[in-house]
Amino acid sequence: MSEVEVLDNQELQSLKARIEALERELDEKRVAISALERANKQLEDKVRASEVTEGPASLTELEETLKRLVFRVAMILQAEKCVFMLFDKDNGELVASKPAFGLTDEEVKKFRVRATQGISGEVYRDQRPVILYDAVNDPRTVKENVGLLNIHNGVCVPLVIEKRDEDTNKVIETKPIGVLHVFNKRDGNVFIQEDVNLLTRLSKNAASVIASAAMYREVLEEKEELESIIESVYAGLLMVNKSGRIMQMNASARTMLGIQNGDVTSRLYEDVILQDRVKEILRSSLEESSEVAEEVSVRLPEDEDDEKIYQVQSALVRGDDQQVIGVVAIFNDITEIRSIERMKTAFVSTVSHELRTPLTSIKGFISTLLQDEDGSAFDHETVREFYTIIDTECDRLTRLISDLLNVSRIEAGRALDLNPKPVTLEPLIEKVVSVQRSYTNKHELVTDILDKLPVIVADEDKVDQILTNLTNNAIKYSPKGGEVRIRAELDGDLVRISVSDQGMGIPKEHLAKVFDRFHRIDNRDTREVGGTGIGLYLVKHLVEAHGGKIWVESEVGKGSSFIFELPKCPPQFAEEHEQLIAGSAGQGGSMQPGMPPAAMN
Repeated sequence: MSEVEVLDNQELQSLKARIEALERELDEKRVAISALERANKQLEDKVRASEVTEGPASLTELEETLKRLVFRVAMILQAEKCVFMLFDKDNGELVASKPAFGLTDEEVKKFRVRATQGISGEVYRDQRPVILYDAVNDPRTVKENVGLLNIHNGVCVPLVIEKRDEDTNKVIETKPIGVLHVFNKRDGNVFIQEDVNLLTRLSKNAASVIASAAMYREVLEEKEELESIIESVYAGLLMVNKSGRIMQMNASARTMLGIQNGDVTSRLYEDVILQDRVKEILRSSLEESSEVAEEVSVRLPEDEDDEKIYQVQSALVRGDDQQVIGVVAIFNDITEIRSIERMKTAFVSTVSHELRTPLTSIKGFISTLLQDEDGSAFDHETVREFYTIIDTECDRLTRLISDLLNVSRIEAGRALDLNPKPVTLEPLIEKVVSVQRSYTNKHELVTDILDKLPVIVADEDKVDQILTNLTNNAIKYSPKGGEVRIRAELDGDLVRISVSDQGMGIPKEHLAKVFDRFHRIDNRDTREVGGTGIGLYLVKHLVEAHGGKIWVESEVGKGSSFIFELPKCPPQFAEEHEQLIAGSAGQGGSMQPGMPPAAMN
């Protein structure tokens, strides 16, 4: 036998041995694929069975299945990496998804490409597999960063969902959802057509699991987003199914109904809700399939004195077949609305009384004077006293009407008009005190000016109204008399003025509300004093219109102090009165009211 024949025989034997090895490897892969297909079939049967008896498989189960799937694909194809990409219709990209084999989470995050670009886009669009022999130098992969991902070669096949006819089992519709990749054949080899065939078969089984997991993720994200929205809404929301179990209760509903336990889902509403009327609304809606809208008063066990009023509206929840599956109740807190309505009703009654009182007085004295036709019934002093009372009552009416107009202006969102000019506070305080002394003989009105007060920029009439209102209140709410002290001092660039009395004081729970419109402390003593409930509301807005602030300190039975601070010049008038501010600072507050800016230097 010649030497050439021996070599040919050796090459033939070597080739035959390699073919036998490839056939054995192919048989092993077929066995592995068959096992994977059986496992996948078992999983699909299990998922269908669980959907009937226990609901859909959990996301964790699906992700574990995906993790095993990409691992087995990588092992069968002898690849170093395996990853699938799904089409994101919102931005038109193919995006790598976890779990992946051989890629870090950061690498998976970076692996994305537009569906119109790259080898991934080509496979997705054409729905045909492709072998990558030299990934780094292939011009189609330039958008996919294969160098950064350490990819040398690979097989890419489309992930396609097939819809089959139930009778014939023929494919009647296909829908691409992404691409399945295996990269870097082990031991330096390259992928061949047989690998393409294997991966194509595997991708058909993988596509359904991947699609299910992706759909599950979307549904779960939407559910979590919806739950977050429901949990954060201001209105209380409670949903109960037909069997009476709570399906959803947000934080507002738990707070409104005084439920301390965080998670009450799946519990019977009758075991969770304490309020009988709320339970009755739910029971009536469920049993009679009716919708209810009514107001419910609720007192929580930890705060029996604080009654809340909720508007409860129930609505039936229906399934796709329009059958009732439960009821949802919405709770809106209308306590403040009802409180304001009550206060407005009381306010109208009070204002009517406040208007009638001076009008009755004016009418009485005018009628008395008119009856004296020849002017002989009353002496000059008595007539003058009548006129003085009439004048005072007219002023009282004017103030009340002015207050009402100012409240209307504030509620309409229109700022209080200020007429700023230089104001010297000491004579203004003395004038207010002098006027208020004429209204009482039981009180001692004292002024306490601690510092030389500067000239300030303010609306003199509005400051007069602030001081008059606070001083008049101090007199009214200390009906047994005592000292009323008006104290003024400097605090840096602010003037602080307080009006204190030794009267009935304000209960602690009302301190935060005394400046609210129409708010009045309703007890026997305050009802005897009277008042409209808008005075302090106006005072607060007048102070704040000047860039200041006001607060109250009080103790029941010992009296109250209303303290307010005004800046030397409100910020909105700083530029206009810049010279006044400088002149006032330089002369220690000795400016006279009405002095023109040119005279300040």
